[in-house]
Amino acid sequence: MKNYYKYFSAFIILLSVASCGKAQMLQVGAKVPEFKLPDQDGKMFDISSVLGKKRLVIYFYPKDETPGCTKEACTFRDDYSEFGSADAMVIGISGQSVQSHKDFADKYNLPFTLLSDKDNMVRKLFGVKVSPIPGRVTFVVDKTGHVVYTYDSLTQPEKHVAEAIRVLKTMK
Repeated sequence: MKNYYKYFSAFIILLSVASCGKAQMLQVGAKVPEFKLPDQDGKMFDISSVLGKKRLVIYFYPKDETPGCTKEACTFRDDYSEFGSADAMVIGISGQSVQSHKDFADKYNLPFTLLSDKDNMVRKLFGVKVSPIPGRVTFVVDKTGHVVYTYDSLTQPEKHVAEAIRVLKTMK
């Protein structure tokens, strides 16, 4: 029984150490953090330039050219007019290079902004999982810069688009 307590105590300590430093994902009501990242054209995108002007759909995805990420991006592309009708801007963020994003956007005719977060700094600011497989999370943000909805699913890439549209349609 002594060994049980010893191992149990060690497990609890390891668990608490492992959870330290993990950022909690932004919750509904949270203010979007300010950030700047290069877009697929190499231009610096500053989130503060669109806050207060547009609704935002900010989606984090694992990697350009993977099957799920391509499905997700092409679904955002195919339903892009819905976002325009809702006065919303779509922003995709992942850790690939500017050139990778440029190639991805050109290949699939993506009409929205892709941002290169090579150091995963913005991913961490939003509390989106970095590894072993980066998380797939979509944030819908109102014009005041507050998160109104989050959708987190690695395995349902197309549902991110449907959920974002559904939520935007309920906003006034």
